[in-house]
Amino acid sequence: MKLVQKRSKKTGLSPGTLVHIGENRTETVEIALFNYAGAQCDERTVTNPGELQPPSDETVTWINVGGVHKIDVLEAFGKQFGLHPLLLEDIANTDQRPKLDDYETYVFLVIKMLTVTDRGGILVEQVSFVLGRNYVLSFQENGTDVFRPVRDRLRAGKGRLRHHGSDYLLYALVDAVVDQYFAVLESLGEKIESLQERVMADPKPDTLKDIHALKRQLLFVRRAVWPLREVTNSLSRSECPYLHEPTKVFFRDVYDHVIQIVDTIETFREMLSASLDIYLSSVSYRLNAVMRVLTVITTIFMPLSFIASIYGMNFEHMPELKWQWGYPVVLGVMGLVAAGMLLGFRRRKWL
Repeated sequence: MKLVQKRSKKTGLSPGTLVHIGENRTETVEIALFNYAGAQCDERTVTNPGELQPPSDETVTWINVGGVHKIDVLEAFGKQFGLHPLLLEDIANTDQRPKLDDYETYVFLVIKMLTVTDRGGILVEQVSFVLGRNYVLSFQENGTDVFRPVRDRLRAGKGRLRHHGSDYLLYALVDAVVDQYFAVLESLGEKIESLQERVMADPKPDTLKDIHALKRQLLFVRRAVWPLREVTNSLSRSECPYLHEPTKVFFRDVYDHVIQIVDTIETFREMLSASLDIYLSSVSYRLNAVMRVLTVITTIFMPLSFIASIYGMNFEHMPELKWQWGYPVVLGVMGLVAAGMLLGFRRRKWL
């Protein structure tokens, strides 16, 4: 995951110039087509956008494009559906923030899709939607299969999806993306709880790396979700003629889900900040404990070193040097001094 995609290749180009910004990909763009109305539902795969027929007034058309790295495919869709060049430019630029644009004859929506990888990482993918009177175009950056529940409902004819217009289809697709956020937050929540236990039990240098890795993941999640509040709120209040009032109620439900997700993200950020503070406090306490022991040892040996240094001087006339019991007495005095200092340290609870 990169915080900022390289956009230097667009420098100096005129607005509306199609340049793919994102990971370099060579896969074939997959185009899936659904036409449905009531009991009727036709599904097929298209290899060439030129094969697409204009949307019919009697059915709802959903075209899902898996991949935005082929500029010629985007240009073909632009000609087929009369899409604005700036809209196509935003689709090719996978570094967009979630937003909603009204082009009068259609609505353009950009959101971020999050999925958990097999290794526990988080994959961020841009998804763009174009809502028309009787069609929905969806452009996925990587073609992740997050819309499978929507396709299954269309095939089985369950629920109200087949009996509503394109605006309800857009709601179903957006809701599928937002529901995926909860799965990502569950994964992050489990990691944070496990991390907190490690911080309290035995903090190690690897623990600090894990804290920073989780903070980075939360940063990406927050960047994807935070602007979505305004987008879903605008959808629920939009004056677009293709967004009907009964469907706006469902978009308000999505808005409530987004608010809940944002609150959870902020809670996780506070928990990670607290874990970092606990880690630093624990490391500082352990360092202070080690320094205190070393200081006590040094303090005990200071008077002993003083006594030893006195009797290490090369003076001839030192009374104790000729005394038979001089050596044992000096050692005894040194032992008493050390024992007395240890007892004093324990009474002051320094040890």
